[in-house]
Amino acid sequence: MTEREATGTLTPQTPAPPGVPGDDRSHDNGPNSAGPHGSGRGGGPHDNGPNSGGPNSDRPHSTRSRTGRSGHRSRAGAWALPPIAVLGVIFLYPLALVVKESVTGEAGVGAYADVFASDAFTDALVTTVGIAVGATAGCVVLGFALALIVAFVPFPGSRGVAKFIDVFLSFPSFLITLALLFLYGTVGMANGMWTDVTGAAEGPFDFLTTPWGVLLAEITYFTPFVMRPLLAAFAQLDTAQLEAASSLGARPARIVRRVILPEAYPALMAGGSLVLVLCLNEFAIVLFTGAKDVVTLPMLVYSKAILESDYVSACVVATVNVVISVGLYALYRTVTARTTGAARTGTSRTGRSGRSGTPRTGRTERRGRNAGAHA
Repeated sequence: MTEREATGTLTPQTPAPPGVPGDDRSHDNGPNSAGPHGSGRGGGPHDNGPNSGGPNSDRPHSTRSRTGRSGHRSRAGAWALPPIAVLGVIFLYPLALVVKESVTGEAGVGAYADVFASDAFTDALVTTVGIAVGATAGCVVLGFALALIVAFVPFPGSRGVAKFIDVFLSFPSFLITLALLFLYGTVGMANGMWTDVTGAAEGPFDFLTTPWGVLLAEITYFTPFVMRPLLAAFAQLDTAQLEAASSLGARPARIVRRVILPEAYPALMAGGSLVLVLCLNEFAIVLFTGAKDVVTLPMLVYSKAILESDYVSACVVATVNVVISVGLYALYRTVTARTTGAARTGTSRTGRSGRSGTPRTGRTERRGRNAGAHA
């Protein structure tokens, strides 16, 4: 809005200087002009100076950026080649040989039909799945209970227990089996004390060589693999929701069921999926328990290849085991991705509520109030 329009008055128009028709400054080519031929900040279409805004002013910079990005990608690809080569030689090539051997024998693809029709493979598959599912269920239940105690029940040494869980994850599985053999084996401590007290010739504990012994060993070894993600999830849990539910009269069992379990469910499923994959491929525990009647898929591969020298059948069983493991690993990655996505969503919600200056009263806090209201 001009001065004349703002004041509502009309001022006489100043006549143009001689040589300039009217007040049109579109052809002003002064040093600060923005006309089509000016060299000032406005910049015309032919102005390609260093401060101009012409279409070609950023071309050298964009060219250097594209060259830098392409060079960076080239260097990243060069650095990725050695690990890929090592992985291919150490893992992918032997795996390809196993798959090739399973289909290039005398029977060809029919070797799969022969193996699938055998009772040994059927029994091994049923035993493997049964032990894996049972061990996973036991690890999920026991791991959830122990994680609750470590995270929410104050007792001396709780931090030391949490750190020991991290160290326990690095132990080989056969150490746990040897420890159980020292305790419950035929000549273990429990049977020795029983025979000393009662004078009997043998002790009552003789279950380690049965599927129950394998199940106990796997639950003992793999439970920390469930506890670790649960403790991480409990550390992110807001205590305000627990206090709200408790102040409204909710009992501990209801708080766990209505508040803690929904928040820990993704971490619980991620840990359970990982344990299921590990139990399907466990070999050392079954071997060290001495359970001769417990034949899993890894044990069947060992017996076919080492004891019977039937390499084609061993490769078929190994290929089936790999396919099952990869499928379950994909399930594990899916559950883990959902867990990470849920954690990021909770973090973003916390950040937005923090920026707004109000305390977070999200979905989990509403669960705490609901748990107390229904107590």
